[in-house]
Amino acid sequence: MSQNNQNKEAGLGIFQRYLTLWVAACIIVGIAIGKFIPIIPDTLNKFEYYNVSIPVAILIWLMIYPMMLKIDFTSIVNAGKKPKGILLTCVTNWLIKPFTMYGIAYFFLFIVFKSLIPADLAKEYLAGAVLLGAAPCTAMVFVWSQLTKGDPAYTLVQVAVNDLIILVAFAPIVAFLLGVSDVAVPWGTLILST
Repeated sequence: MSQNNQNKEAGLGIFQRYLTLWVAACIIVGIAIGKFIPIIPDTLNKFEYYNVSIPVAILIWLMIYPMMLKIDFTSIVNAGKKPKGILLTCVTNWLIKPFTMYGIAYFFLFIVFKSLIPADLAKEYLAGAVLLGAAPCTAMVFVWSQLTKGDPAYTLVQVAVNDLIILVAFAPIVAFLLGVSDVAVPWGTLILST
């Protein structure tokens, strides 16, 4: 194999190299659809259960499914022999990120932009920030791992450990952080989101 071909295989492809542009384009298209073709989001909003979008859940599954097909499940045992990455991920996701997200959101919504954002709206924004900050992005971990040619078995173990922690930690952390700010989120929504 020539050196040029090896470099092409080792480097990022066009999709991976310009991922930021694709994401920006998708955001712009999504905003345009919401603004100019509102029937699409209105229709999709009808398929919610406890404020959880069923179409989004299906699309997330379709996004990670190709990655799941590439996992050699016998190599998962070896992933447990490298606990440093899993430990770092868990500490970041559960002891740092939710509280940092709350602090940053509170600072900007209730201090920096207090005069620009009504208090009720600021509470809603804070709730959204806390929900995002407390939820480790498991689906995108698979995508990023695949894009960077990472170890799919190790990725699966990291995601599985985080998913197990989600089952017991997500709802109480979110309820605590939102309760501190007097924001009410129904437990049914938190549990179903989990």
